[in-house]
Amino acid sequence: MSEMRAILADTASRLFAEHCGREAVVRARAVWPAALWRAIEAAGLAAASIAEARGGPGADLGDVMAILRAAGYHAAPVPLAETLLAAWMLSESGMDVPSGPLAVAAMPDEDLALARAGKGWRLSGTARHIPWARDCRALAVLAQADGGWHIALVPTERLSITPGRNLAGEPRDDVRLDATLPADAVAAAGMGVLPDTALRFGALARASQMAGALEAALELTVRYANERAQFGRPIAKFQAIQQQVAVLAANVAAAGAACDAAIAAAEAQWGEFAIAAAKARINEAASVAAAIAHQVHGAMGFTAEHALHLFTTRLWSWREEFGDESFWWARLGAMAAAAGGDGLWPFVTGTR
Repeated sequence: MSEMRAILADTASRLFAEHCGREAVVRARAVWPAALWRAIEAAGLAAASIAEARGGPGADLGDVMAILRAAGYHAAPVPLAETLLAAWMLSESGMDVPSGPLAVAAMPDEDLALARAGKGWRLSGTARHIPWARDCRALAVLAQADGGWHIALVPTERLSITPGRNLAGEPRDDVRLDATLPADAVAAAGMGVLPDTALRFGALARASQMAGALEAALELTVRYANERAQFGRPIAKFQAIQQQVAVLAANVAAAGAACDAAIAAAEAQWGEFAIAAAKARINEAASVAAAIAHQVHGAMGFTAEHALHLFTTRLWSWREEFGDESFWWARLGAMAAAAGGDGLWPFVTGTR
């Protein structure tokens, strides 16, 4: 781990530990955690994805993902991953990045239309399940126009937002876009700023958050098993519990390793395979780990008074976002088939 990555990870961990206690995370379901977001911006974490040449701190992809892993470990109830993605897309396209939380509509399946309207632009369409759209300052939108991809920055006050939530209580809103934008609110997308790139960034971001949440769930489970006593001894002393916790720990370790491998591969510019494998594997780990964690905790893990549900409900929700395991396994199969018999091993090992 580089010195910068260690500093960023430590800064993020301390910040989230201070602001993301159980009560604060639960309260954020009803009230936007303004103090948490101010602290994130003051620490420079929301701008970490902006390249140094664009006025940012110069953090690399692994640094950004280390921040998000810490956010997942503390169940930080803010759109940090989305803001980091939006900041990268905007800055790489030569646009100013506004302060405040940002939402993103950039997935390959978005049904959005952008066209010139006089000296400005007309944007229309519907974006669904947008994280925290109601609380964000603006929405960064990728859409095609004039034969190429463009990015538009739309203030959320100009959007029609239908509130929704995921299983964890995090906002997932439907956004109706029907806006006329000035010329300076739209720019040609920068090099590599494409829907498929945004999808891979989002998948790696969710994988990092899930890796952190899995680590938290494991720690809570081990602690509870050592504290909860039955028949005169902690339940951690029973072989059946030990076997379950061992399976949980194995899945958490596998998820962390898959996440680390995907980050390293993405930084080496051949990350699509590794990102697909990581998101699919971590999705599966989330299913197994969450089930075991709740089995060990019994009814206690489902109560509002215990922190476990803050992580398991996020794991179940994040598993479906930026591609579920079926989506990514299908992509892996297509990539393997395209490589052919002679190219499969070099493709898998990255030695092509």
